[in-house]
Amino acid sequence: MMVEHDPAMRAVEATLFAAQTPMTVDQIKAYVGEAIDVADALTRLEAHYAGRGIELVKRGKAWHFQTAADLAHLLRREREESRKLSRAAVETLAIIAYHEPVSRAEIEGIRGVQISKGTLDVLMEAGWVRPAGRREVPGRPLTYATTGEFLAHFGLQSRRDLPGIADLRAAGLLDPVDLAFDGVQGGSAVENGDLPEGGDSELEIGDESA
Repeated sequence: MMVEHDPAMRAVEATLFAAQTPMTVDQIKAYVGEAIDVADALTRLEAHYAGRGIELVKRGKAWHFQTAADLAHLLRREREESRKLSRAAVETLAIIAYHEPVSRAEIEGIRGVQISKGTLDVLMEAGWVRPAGRREVPGRPLTYATTGEFLAHFGLQSRRDLPGIADLRAAGLLDPVDLAFDGVQGGSAVENGDLPEGGDSELEIGDESA
């Protein structure tokens, strides 16, 4: 049951409300102190805000307040022209999401073709992909991973929520013939993070401003 004036909940709520970016439990503790059970306060706040106009949500390991998804249209005053991701960008994004951290060479090995630098630039400009350090191998290639913005845009709490083969087939995104594709280290294209070869696979970059 919600305690309206619980000090711990008020401290955590105020910290998240003032934050410009999502915060992890440890980051919140740096503000409210170790004496407060931040995890418990977050759980109770999440329940308190459930179903309201503002919701407390967890993306990956970070928490933040956001407008309830079913009310987002009320805040849209203009819609910028959306850009569609190219097929190469969609496939690259999928490979990174399923295999991260992954290098350019590894992406190319899974796709079977080279990717242009511009493809990764587009994904990073969209805020969905970030550099994730370098491999400790000769040449020390840069690796890439998805971001919290990627999770938020696609409504995922973590990468564990990414669709599996059954989900992709049910959505009509996977043809039986595609399962015969031999990706890197064996397995199907989807199992190896690639998207099916058939049809147009395009995603819109969310350019809607509130």
